[in-house]
Amino acid sequence: MAIATINPANGETLKIFTALTAEEIETKLAKASAAFGSYRKTKMIDRAGWLRNAADLLEKNAEAYGKMMTLEMGKPIQSAIAEAKKCALVCRYYADNAADFLKDLPGESDGSSAFVRYQPLGIVLAVMPWNFPFWQVFRFAAPALMAGNVGLLKHASNVPQCALAIEEIILKAGFPEGAFQTLLIGASQVESVVADDRVQAATLTGSEPAGASLASTAGKYIKKTVLELGGSDPFIVLDSADINAAVATGTKARMLNNGQSCIAAKRFIVSEGIADEFEKKLVAQFQTLKVGDPLSEDTDIGPLATASMCEEIADQVQKSVEMGAKVLIGGKPLEGKGNFYPPTILTEIPAGSPADTEEFFGPVALFFRVKNIDEAIALANATPLGLGASVWTNNHEERDRAIEEIEAGAVFINGLVKSDPRLPFGGIKRSGYGRELSIQGIHEFVNIKTVWIK
Repeated sequence: MAIATINPANGETLKIFTALTAEEIETKLAKASAAFGSYRKTKMIDRAGWLRNAADLLEKNAEAYGKMMTLEMGKPIQSAIAEAKKCALVCRYYADNAADFLKDLPGESDGSSAFVRYQPLGIVLAVMPWNFPFWQVFRFAAPALMAGNVGLLKHASNVPQCALAIEEIILKAGFPEGAFQTLLIGASQVESVVADDRVQAATLTGSEPAGASLASTAGKYIKKTVLELGGSDPFIVLDSADINAAVATGTKARMLNNGQSCIAAKRFIVSEGIADEFEKKLVAQFQTLKVGDPLSEDTDIGPLATASMCEEIADQVQKSVEMGAKVLIGGKPLEGKGNFYPPTILTEIPAGSPADTEEFFGPVALFFRVKNIDEAIALANATPLGLGASVWTNNHEERDRAIEEIEAGAVFINGLVKSDPRLPFGGIKRSGYGRELSIQGIHEFVNIKTVWIK
């Protein structure tokens, strides 16, 4: 895939970049290694100040960064501006809390004293996706930099301007040269970077194949990894739920980021006693959504990020329909320029169809009817993925069962599944391992050193 900015709203190529050569990558690695030698000794108060400067830059230039995101990957402009501001939030969160998260932890032993000290590992490589081109990076960079690590970013090839802008923000904020660098490289060049002895760890957010590839290489060289991969999140609605609230939130949860989110509500699992009413209201809500120019403030859904993604989801829908699924709304790509796919709902989904077995990364909701909570939980867990789940009920027993029995990294009751700097984020099963955000996120890439003194 070429490293280029291609406007997904009209297919226009705005800018093309040349991938780094092996010699240029070596220069970046040497710079990062040299920077770590001094950066790890910087004071926590200085790192916090620089990170707050980054937050200020993100807020001050949120509209410009938002437009950049929209032009590169197509998200509605208001969502893009909000993403830049959310990045400022995670910067301030770690600036305020990292010192406490990383302070020595006293322990008991047979010596005179013992404690645990958290120390940086060194160079950490981040392989990041295009769907949240600023947020995915900053939720890694903020804790990594506060812990004293230095970062290398291999961003998705369709958001190179975002990748370079993030490096510029961190440098302008005051962080030393080499503390965070962007590598404009293709996927085939990642393995050599992971293999380099100076790189100590890696994190990836993306597809299962990409995660498996990175983890395999890192495992070969005995390097720590954190993976946040796909999701096929259930949105369970039971008899006692507030149906109107569930419909409104479910629509937002499915259509957020043009439906291109790992934690989007992809499978609507609804109790048969309320299924007809919920289905009718969900269709009506989908009909109100405006598809169009993502730079327009009243657009709800913009284009999918790439032409191939639009083709893929169209193929998934078509195959599911051919196998017996019923289309309630949408179902075919929109004609004209751009990678536009309309809000779509599939129901009567047959076993073994793509809608039954695959992740749908776009504005397509999959509707299932179940008899009771037993069937709902069984269906929710009938996937190799386990990222998030949203459950709608006002019954305390059902709530407690959902929390205990659903196989996922997060369960939200009567709310939208989302990432929050204050809470750990990640999945289980084939959705990955490790956690980002909160105290758990900053502890992923540190040496948890035991100290024993007599």
